[in-house]
Amino acid sequence: MTTSGTSSATAHPPAEEPGLRRVLGPKLLILFVIGDILGTGIYATTGKVAGKVGGALWLPFLIGFVVAILTAASYVELVGKYPKAAGAALYTQKAFKVPFLTFIVAFMVMCSGLSSASAAARAFSGDYLSELTGDALPPTLIAIAFILALAALNLRGVSESVKTNVVLTLVELTGLMIILGIGAWAVLTGDGEPGRLTEFEADGSGYALMTGILGATALGFFAFVGFEDSVNMAEETKDPTRTFPRAIFIGVAVTGTIYVLVALVSSLLVDHKTLEGSSGPLLEVVKAGGVDFPHKLFALIALFAVTNSALINIMMASRLCYGMANERILPRAMGRVLARRRTPVTGIVFVSLLAIGLVSTGEIEGLGDTTAFLLLCVFAVVNVTVLVLRRDRVEHRHFRTPTALPVLGAITALVLASPLADRPADVYIRAGVLLAIGIALWAVNKLVMRARPVE
Repeated sequence: MTTSGTSSATAHPPAEEPGLRRVLGPKLLILFVIGDILGTGIYATTGKVAGKVGGALWLPFLIGFVVAILTAASYVELVGKYPKAAGAALYTQKAFKVPFLTFIVAFMVMCSGLSSASAAARAFSGDYLSELTGDALPPTLIAIAFILALAALNLRGVSESVKTNVVLTLVELTGLMIILGIGAWAVLTGDGEPGRLTEFEADGSGYALMTGILGATALGFFAFVGFEDSVNMAEETKDPTRTFPRAIFIGVAVTGTIYVLVALVSSLLVDHKTLEGSSGPLLEVVKAGGVDFPHKLFALIALFAVTNSALINIMMASRLCYGMANERILPRAMGRVLARRRTPVTGIVFVSLLAIGLVSTGEIEGLGDTTAFLLLCVFAVVNVTVLVLRRDRVEHRHFRTPTALPVLGAITALVLASPLADRPADVYIRAGVLLAIGIALWAVNKLVMRARPVE
């Protein structure tokens, strides 16, 4: 049961570690959520989604928006009820009290963040950077240096990281507004091919069409992931029970609207085959838009966007380590906080090393699809936990989502995670290898906990 402020004050907090600093207010959290969702997905994988669905590029993003809203409602209820770091892992433990399941869920969330950061690092070293520098620089070396720079920024503190996030969010929003402006100009001048908006890549109809749309939606869902990361900032947010509902719903609504409009513009101006062949699809839209906007400047904006995605994913994965350590799911050393900066130093170092290892395991599409698959599995569990935890009453008021939403959220997440989504086999293989690593780590951690039992 939750304790009141008075009882918390009289408790004996851990003397060896300081707590996290509450620096996020409502406006900063809204920008944080928007910046967390925007970025690599829309800037780098739009073309791959077009390759799966064809000219009707807007449809997967519209379906993904609906699925995201359903699960976001569950997260809003849970973070209001339990305003702690650790997110899905915390909710799973409270609902089912099965430590092994809790660890697997937590590990899947962590791996999804790291595969997303790795996809962003790969996107950073792709076509957008080539527009500025040519092909002279080794992509893998650039990606590793990129991860190390973000780790250093995270070590400085959450305030510095979030302020950087705000700046990068405004920059990436500017880039998407440029795309929408180009689209509006194309409509006014009669440019583009409106007929492409209803064209589907799949031949025929029925099952092939359905799996094609589901596959495109599953990959496109990578663009929506991120809102779930924000709940790991609960212990660094002012009045999280009141702040989170507005921040998450506004963030998902704003980004979903932008995504559908950007998809419409992209398909209107560029053939889906051209989009599919580029790791910088929105740059192709700028080039085809008939507006004299500097290509190199837009490429620079796109680089800021993917930087923002990676920054937040590294930040969230490290906070997840911190939260799990406090819940005794990981060894207590993972919760160590840098005394002066009050940042989770062990977690930052650990996840950064894993991200460096992941940048060599696949390209943007494979890493993005792996991220979406892992999180869809987690979202199915989270939507079930919100129903299970209805029996657990807390003393404070919090948001309560209509029961139908988590039910629909669980069903849609499972469908998109299933083979019906027609994803490549390497995505399942990569996820399976990551889960095998997680099981091995669970066994090692269990041995450590037995050797050093919790007092």
